[in-house]
This record gives sequence, structure tokens and C-alpha cells, in this order.
Amino acid sequence: MKDKIKVTATELFLNLGFKSVTMDDIANEMGISKKTIYTHFNNKTALVSEVTSSLFCVISEGIDLICSIEKNSIEELYEIKRFVMEHLKNEKTSPLYQLHKYYPKIYATLKKKQFDLMQDCVMDNLKRGVHTGMYRDNINVEFVSRIYFTGVTGIKDQDFFPARMFPMDALMDQFLEYHLRGICTPKGLETLQECITTNQLT
Repeated sequence: MKDKIKVTATELFLNLGFKSVTMDDIANEMGISKKTIYTHFNNKTALVSEVTSSLFCVISEGIDLICSIEKNSIEELYEIKRFVMEHLKNEKTSPLYQLHKYYPKIYATLKKKQFDLMQDCVMDNLKRGVHTGMYRDNINVEFVSRIYFTGVTGIKDQDFFPARMFPMDALMDQFLEYHLRGICTPKGLETLQECITTNQLT
């Protein structure tokens, strides 16, 4: 039952937002009593914590799998972006922003885990891109990986990038292109253009 509650809560949180969904909403969706939920989770904060932790594990495993294939570095970033957006329902409720605003402690823990995961993945991507001639060989890998993390988390701030002006899927595409154009070689730019064209067709 605990896992079923987490699955239902995850769907509702991602579709409607962490703030909007109540324990009553989850109980009604499942056709169970709220008391049943409280036998497994002390409060909504505990449920949010477990849901975000589980979701992070699923996304981490997926990213690790994509990275293990060792695709072309540029294609790999687009593949990761597609995978993450699918699992976060295209971020239409801005889940990370809501976590930051309403559950700051959970957000801080998640952000640290996210940084550790992304740092390894992005640094490997950058080194491989340099080695294969996709990225310039004079980039500072440590600097670029941290700037990338700062950017990819920063664009999720609704105060600066409101969804009505910047739909998340398009915003991620724009950020990826911005990031890659700064580090690509002429060879890499050709691949980037192919990825942009392919991305627009899907």
C-alpha cells in the first residue's frame, strides 16, 4: 500500500503541484481513507520527502544508463533532457520551484544530490566531447560543469522565467543550445544543428 500511495502521490504532485495537492486529494484519488495514508506517512512533508527521493533515484538510474552507452556527447545531453522531461511531466507544475518555495529543507537535500549526480555526468560528457573533437580543447571542464548546473537549475526559477513566457520544454532547448554553442568546435556545431533539427521534428 505504501508504494501505491507514493505512485499516486507522485502523479498528482507532478501534474498539479506539490503545494496544491492535499492528503485528501490523494485519498480520494485512491479510494481510501486519509487515515490509511497516515499509517504509512506521518504528514505531507514526509510523503513529499519520500516521493522526491524515489523520483530522484529513478531519474538517476535512467541518466546513468544513458551515460553508460557513451553516445556522441551532444546527442547524450539531448537524450538526458528528453528522459528527465518525460519523468517530470514536462515540468508543467514547476516541481523544483515549488519544492524550493514550500519545502526548502527537502529542496536543499535534493539539490545537493542533484549536483553530485550532474557534476560527474557533465564532467564526463565534457571530457569525452573534448576527446572526440566535439568541444573545444581549451575549456575549463570544472568551471563549465558548474556553470551548466547553475544554469539548468536557475532557469527553473519561476520568478525569473515565468511559465507563461518560457514553457519549460522550449526553455530547456534554448538553454542547451546556449550552453553548447559556447563550447562546441565547428565539428560539434554541425552535430548540434542536426540535434536541433531532429528535436524540432519530434
